[in-house]
Amino acid sequence: METQLYSISKIFTQNIYRIPDYQRGYAWTESQLKDFWLDVEQLENNNNHYLGLLTLELVLPGVYNGWEEDSWIIDYKNFTPYYIVDGQQRLTTVIILIQAILETATDGEKLNYDTIDEVRKKYLFDTRNEGISKSYIFGYEKDNPSYEFLKTRIFNDHSASSYQNEETIYTNNLIAAKEYFIEQIHNMTAHERGILYRKITQNLLFNIYSIKEEIDVFVTFETMNNRGKPLSQLELLKNRLIYLSTKLHCDQTEKNRLRKKINDAWKGVYHYLGKNKNNPLSDDVFLDTHYMLYYFEMAAIAMDEEDHYYMYSRRRNYRLSKNLLDKIFTLKRINSADNNLDLEEINTYVENLHRTVETWYHINNPLESNKINKKEAIVIDKLKRLQFEDIAHLLLLIYLKSSKKTDNYENLLLLEKYYFIESLISYPDNTIHLDTIKVCFDILNNSLTLKEFFQSFKVQIETLINDNSFTQKVISRYSYRGSFYRWTNSRYFFYEYELSIQEKTKSKTHKLEWEMFRFWNEDFVSLEHIYPQKPKSKYWKDRFDHLTLKQRRDLCDSLGNLLALSKPKNSSLQNYDFPKKVQTNKEYVGYKYGSYSEIEVSQSENWTPEDILNRGLKLVNFMEKRWGFSFLNDKERKQFLNIDFI
Repeated sequence: METQLYSISKIFTQNIYRIPDYQRGYAWTESQLKDFWLDVEQLENNNNHYLGLLTLELVLPGVYNGWEEDSWIIDYKNFTPYYIVDGQQRLTTVIILIQAILETATDGEKLNYDTIDEVRKKYLFDTRNEGISKSYIFGYEKDNPSYEFLKTRIFNDHSASSYQNEETIYTNNLIAAKEYFIEQIHNMTAHERGILYRKITQNLLFNIYSIKEEIDVFVTFETMNNRGKPLSQLELLKNRLIYLSTKLHCDQTEKNRLRKKINDAWKGVYHYLGKNKNNPLSDDVFLDTHYMLYYFEMAAIAMDEEDHYYMYSRRRNYRLSKNLLDKIFTLKRINSADNNLDLEEINTYVENLHRTVETWYHINNPLESNKINKKEAIVIDKLKRLQFEDIAHLLLLIYLKSSKKTDNYENLLLLEKYYFIESLISYPDNTIHLDTIKVCFDILNNSLTLKEFFQSFKVQIETLINDNSFTQKVISRYSYRGSFYRWTNSRYFFYEYELSIQEKTKSKTHKLEWEMFRFWNEDFVSLEHIYPQKPKSKYWKDRFDHLTLKQRRDLCDSLGNLLALSKPKNSSLQNYDFPKKVQTNKEYVGYKYGSYSEIEVSQSENWTPEDILNRGLKLVNFMEKRWGFSFLNDKERKQFLNIDFI
């Protein structure tokens, strides 16, 4: 093909397309779909829209001769087979949209004078006359889990293979795209569908470039990662490893086996990363964490260099795992005499990555895990709400080193206790600083065991909280206005308190959802000041105006005046009188019918300074019992609450 503009209709004339194994799967999410749909919607009749460059590689006979399902359409109908090097996200989106149009069309309907069967035959699949052979015009290579998913879940075709309905992040994106487009067009008339089909097939234009045989397609793929949705480090790494597998100094059989192993490993990785559709896991966070543990010596050196630790811990866009591409898996090392990269090193790394992702899934989804016992899963779930980013690599190491008989419960409780206690004390007063990355490195280089670490760590925590100055450190940390509302772990604390009330009721019904509660929003509050920040009504003035302005502010921001709401409330509604807040109306859910914490507060007849103090003392008592420390007396507790004037 020469470099020129082609419509979708021309692109799909006498050609079939395959997405090669070194490519990532379908990565577009709702944001990209909305942009694409807006472009199509705003396209006026007979105007064209440029989709960008579509880079193709001609598939050679030595490859397509192995395509059993497609040989007839190539050999007898003279279709030309191409690999898509760049542009597959856009082209896949177009095909999904065409399928959505077909699914919403009625029997006998024509699309721009084409019958439904003619459209399907041109863009989706063609069937051999008087035979059962079927060739897909567009699709993935056969070993890719998206291959069967595209056939069965997107094209609604039957699978003759032993397909197990395997799902990954990419297959989730495919079905989400189809559902999105069906939602956009399901109410269209036949005339509107015909216009949409014409726009897609005639007015969306690609600039096509066909790669010459002498150009390295793997290198081309990497250099094209500056357009569209950027490739992740994990996606780039797969391409790099497949590329290096073709350059190794070993026989072709071994190269082929390694390539298959790489594909199988990435299939498994993306299966686990996308297994929980409500909580898909970041591929780069996983790759970074695995790199830290697998290449810990190199990671330790990198983090000792100037600014690297800061970059890792504070700037999430900086990835130490870039070393995998820049220093470890390079063509230069394959040809190096003193630091040779061979088949065994790549194979061992790939196997380890594949094994590790399952454990990574389980610690990120502990309550759904069948590998972690229920007691431990509950504590890990708490750590996820508390400080998971700082501890994920240590948790991964703990469970990689654990057997089925290993009991991690007490150690997990210790970590949860530490991260909560740490948030109560200002940094200069904290005599314990847990550097989990250094702990991992020490364990991996055998200078420390997990058992030794936790024994020492337990002693340090007990020493800290039993010190006579501990409660004064806590009091001084919370002696300024607004501290409880702005406290890092305020929502964690109130969520734990909510769970404690629920446990007492023996109810299994959650009235407070963490995913909703944890987010802060200017316009909608989920953690409310019962006595409002802007009290203007007579109700509040009668009960609080005898106090100074500072005292009123301290009461407003004290622990006992904060309440976890089951449903976010418009911030403008916070100033209502207490009796009105208790009752439900069309604007909000009242305390009486809210979370367990709200129901508890709704038992009060009024809300006064004394009520704030009493509830505050109750919350402090819960805190002391729950995290194993104690103030000396109620005087200290009042000081901690910052309302010792009551």
